[in-house]
Formats: sequence, C-alpha cells, structure tokens
Amino acid sequence: MSTIRSDANENGGVATSFVADMGNAACTPVGVVDNSNIEESRTMSRLGYVLGPLGLALPIIFAGAGGALAQEAALDTGDTAWMLTSTALVLMMTIPGLAMFYAGMVRKKNVLATAMQSFATCCLMTVLWMIAGYSFAFGDGGSLNAFFGGFGNLFLNGLDLESLSGTIPESVFMTFQMTFAIITPALITGAFADRMKFSAMLIFLGLWMLLVYAPVCHWVWGGGFLADEGVLDFAGGTVVHINAGVAGLVAAIVLGKRRGYGTENMAPHNLTLSIIGASLLWVGWFGFNAGSAVGANGSAGMAMAVTQIASAAAALSWMFLEWVLHKKPSVLGIISGAVGGLVAITPASGYVGPMGALIIGLVAGVACYWGAVWLKHVCGYDDSLDAFGVHGVGGIVGAILTGVFAVEAIGGTPGLLEGNPIQVWIQIKGIVATIVYCAVVSFILLKVIDLIVGLRVDQETEVVGLDLSLHGETVQ
Repeated sequence: MSTIRSDANENGGVATSFVADMGNAACTPVGVVDNSNIEESRTMSRLGYVLGPLGLALPIIFAGAGGALAQEAALDTGDTAWMLTSTALVLMMTIPGLAMFYAGMVRKKNVLATAMQSFATCCLMTVLWMIAGYSFAFGDGGSLNAFFGGFGNLFLNGLDLESLSGTIPESVFMTFQMTFAIITPALITGAFADRMKFSAMLIFLGLWMLLVYAPVCHWVWGGGFLADEGVLDFAGGTVVHINAGVAGLVAAIVLGKRRGYGTENMAPHNLTLSIIGASLLWVGWFGFNAGSAVGANGSAGMAMAVTQIASAAAALSWMFLEWVLHKKPSVLGIISGAVGGLVAITPASGYVGPMGALIIGLVAGVACYWGAVWLKHVCGYDDSLDAFGVHGVGGIVGAILTGVFAVEAIGGTPGLLEGNPIQVWIQIKGIVATIVYCAVVSFILLKVIDLIVGLRVDQETEVVGLDLSLHGETVQ
C-alpha cells in the first residue's frame, strides 16, 4: 500500500490530455461530419487572425490548461475497476472464507458460533470503520499525526462523489480499507474459539479495532512514524497479521485453556468446510495483495505472481515436513501451510521477485509449522486455531524477509541482498513497536472487559457447546 495517496496519474496530465483528445477525434464514425469541430476550428482561426502571433500560441495554452486539469482530477477507470474487484475479493476472505475455514476446524457443537463470530465481526467493523476507524487510520492528526489520524473524518466527513484517493474514488479506497479492518479482528477469534462470551467478543473486537488496528494502520499506511522510518509493509504483514496474531496470543493466555484441552479429542469436525474456506482465502488474497497496488499496473501483476508462488511453496514445505515427522501428509497441514505462505508474502508482495517469494514461502511453511505445533506445546498456551502460530509467526517471518529480499527495481527500496542491510533492522523495529503496543493495549482491554461483563462462558455452556447455549441453534 505504498501508493495509497499518489497525487496524479502516472501517465502525466499533459500527455494524458493530448492522447484523450486524439482518441476522441478518432472515435468519430467514418462518413459522419462533426460540425461542432469544424465551427470550433473556424472560430480559432478567426481569433488567431485577430490576435496575430499570440493567436498561434492559443492551442498550446489551452492544451497546457487542459493538461493541468487532467492532472488535478486524474481518475483512472481501469484502476477503479480493479479496486472495486479487489474490495469484493477481500470481503470474500472473511465471509464466507474465514468463517468456513475456522468453522470446519472446531468441534461440531461450536460450528455455528464460530461462523457467527466472523459474520458479526464483519457487520460491527463496517459500522465502526464508517463512524471513526477510517478517520483514525487515514485522517490528518495534526501535531499527533505521527501516531494518530485525528477526528476530522468522523462519519466519513468530507467524502463525496468527487473525492479521489490517487486515481480511484475515495469511496472505493475507504471501502477497500474497510475490508482489511474487518478481517483483522476476525482473525483474532481463532485464538479463543470455543470459550469466549459473544458479548465480550463484540466489545473487545470493536474497541480493539479502534484503539489498536486503526492507530497501527496509520503508523504504517497513513503517514505515521513507521512510514517515516521506512518500514516496508505492502499489504499488511505488520498491520494485519502480526497485530492479529499478537492480540490472539494475549487473548488465549488471558482466557486460559479450553476445558479438556490436552485430554479430550478436539479434532476438527469437518475439514471439507476448512479446505473450501482456505481456497476462498487463497483466491481472495489476490485482492488483498495485488489490490494493495491501488491500481491495475505492473506492481499489481507482480504482487499476484509472488502471492501464488509463496503460498504454494509454503503449503508444500509444511506438507513434506509433516510427512517426514508424522508419516502422513494431512489436509489440515497443507491448508495451514498455504495460509502461512499467504501471510508471509503479504508484507513483501510489492517489493520482492519470484525467487524471493519462493524462499519466503518455503521458510514460512516450516516456521508456521513450528509456531503452530512445537511452540504452542512447549509454552503451554491454547491458541485454539493457531491465530498466533500462523498469522503472528508468519507475519514476523514475512516482515523480516521483506528486508532481506526487497528488490529496488520492483518496489523502489533495496533489501539486504542488494546491499542495504539497514532495511532488516528497520523491519525489526516496526515489528517490535507493533508487538509491544498491541500486546499492552489488548491485555488492558481484556482485563477491563472481564471486570465489567466477564470474558469466558461458564462451564456448562462450554460443555454443552456455544451453538445451543449462546445462539439457540445446532448443526444436525
């Protein structure tokens, strides 16, 4: 998202205006005389005769003025069409993608509650983003702009039909960013599946989006201090995945383990749902990463290519590692690896080439396996659906490796392999800042909510299942 607020069409105003005028002339049907053009030419000729030499300069003056106007209002229909498509793709990642991915991995008694969390989060974040989230993330915070976007765009104040963000309508840009604000809190729900009150979840995620996601988004994409530091995060490795992963880890620790964790069978009840959900996530991720070019251009094309490569490589590396260690490759393993690869390539997708993407994917598959299987077991926390193991670990790996494999010819910034080792340190600083802020604020929010309404369902509710106990419905 490094091109979020570009001010003009990359073709340039004057050139675009000239080509457009030539194109309009060429579009006149053969055999049809355009009398308006003839009359216009006669008028200009008479004016030129009266004004003498100055008249000869009139076409140039008017062309320059037209070019300036074209540069000032440089809406691009191709870019707009792609961003409309990308917005729909990213929304599809949450509903139904993430809802199905998570729902298939829980026990049957919690399937509907898990899907409900994603759907309700989508609705809540849409309204909160419209009210305040967009302003906090992409507004002008004045003297506090390094950290906060301010209150100037509350309730989308100033957004109208003519508002532009770069080469697309600001309404499209706002909605595209809204879909990121939707999926990020929804990812957190995987960490506390099966045991959090629905009311507490809504309060926590709503406050978390406004107080954690929106500020971090501003730091990186809205002109905040991490952007000034030079942190590279093309599509959300830091803003989305590290943020969500860390919040999920904190929530899992604060809530404690599921009842029966480690002693009862908690295997996924329907991996068919999960593989469909993972497939929807994969397809939708092209909107996530390639859409973050904010235009239909070469950057979007490269982002799409490296996204596909990294995801496939990570799926294979997780699958083969599991095959070697446990003698059988699992469906859960390969889809988890694919998502891990998608996570890791997210920050790098606008900065690396195919070889970098291949290596990032291979490393991410192994790292996310380690985070989801070994680290969780050794540390003893219950990250139910591996929100931290996949998104936290994958996001950290991807953010660091962005600093290693960044290609100046692709994203404008060289990485370690092109003689810029300081970029790795810049990436690490961005990671640390996000982890510390997210962990502290998430912990405080959870503790305050626990005091007010309580975080965890009671034992009977958890044993019976959240579907029936919280929503009065069951899957037959």
